[in-house]
Amino acid sequence: EPRHVEFQVFGDQFGHVVHLGERECSLQRRHQKMLEESPSVAVDADLRARMGAAAVEVARAVDYVGAGTIEFLLDEDGSFYFMEMNTRIQVEHPVTEMVTLADIVRNQIRIAEGEPLGYSQDDMLIVGHAIECRINAENPETFAPSPGTISAFNLPGGPGVRVDTFVYSGYQVTPFYDSLIAKVIVHARTRELAIARMKRALEAMVIEGIKTTVPLHQKIMDDPRFRAGDIGTDFMEYFLAKNGKKAAAP
Repeated sequence: EPRHVEFQVFGDQFGHVVHLGERECSLQRRHQKMLEESPSVAVDADLRARMGAAAVEVARAVDYVGAGTIEFLLDEDGSFYFMEMNTRIQVEHPVTEMVTLADIVRNQIRIAEGEPLGYSQDDMLIVGHAIECRINAENPETFAPSPGTISAFNLPGGPGVRVDTFVYSGYQVTPFYDSLIAKVIVHARTRELAIARMKRALEAMVIEGIKTTVPLHQKIMDDPRFRAGDIGTDFMEYFLAKNGKKAAAP
C-alpha cells in the first residue's frame, strides 16, 4: 500500500537548494491526481528531514535551477523510492504555498531573472494543513467528459479558502483539452478543520450547465478511511468499489 509523496524544491543560480516540504498525492485515478494535501499524515519530522535531504541532493546533483518536484513512493515501513522529477510548477503547488506562505510563482520568476532565492532551509516552516480538490468537467459517476456551456458559476470564499480557475458563467467548456476547470484549496490549523472547511467550500460552489466532480469530492471528504488519513495509491479503487461506481472507458 504505497503512498505517492512528493517534495517541492527550489534551486538558484548560486548553488542554493531548499525544499518546501511534502505533498501527499496518493488519491489518484488512472495515475492522475485528484486531491492533494500538505503535510502528509504519514510523514513525521524525522522522515521529512530524510526525504527532504534526498530531494535536495537530487536537485543539487544536476545543478537544478528553478522550481521543481521530486516524486517518491513511500512504503508503510518508511522506506522511500525515487520515481521522477517534474521540472516545472505543478497543479498542486497551492497547497505548499498555503502551509509555507511561499509564493512559488513569484520565486520562479525571480530566480529566472538571476536573483538568489534569498532564504535557507532553516527559514522554511510548515504551518497548519492544506487540501486541494481538482474540479474536473466530468460526470462524477462515470468520469465521462462533460463539455458544454457553464450557465451559472459561484465561487466559495472566506478565511482560508482559495480558488484557482479560468472559467466563468457563460464559458464554453470544449472537449479538446484537459477537463480540469478549477482548483479549490483550503487551509486550516489542523487536518480535521481543513476537511470541514473543504466540505463547506464544496457545498458553496455552484457550477451549472455541465457535470463536475464536486459531488465526488464531497463524498471523499465524508469517507471514514480518508478522514482517518488511511490512504494510499489504492484509495480510489477502494472508494469507487465501495460506492458502486464504474469508470468510463478510456
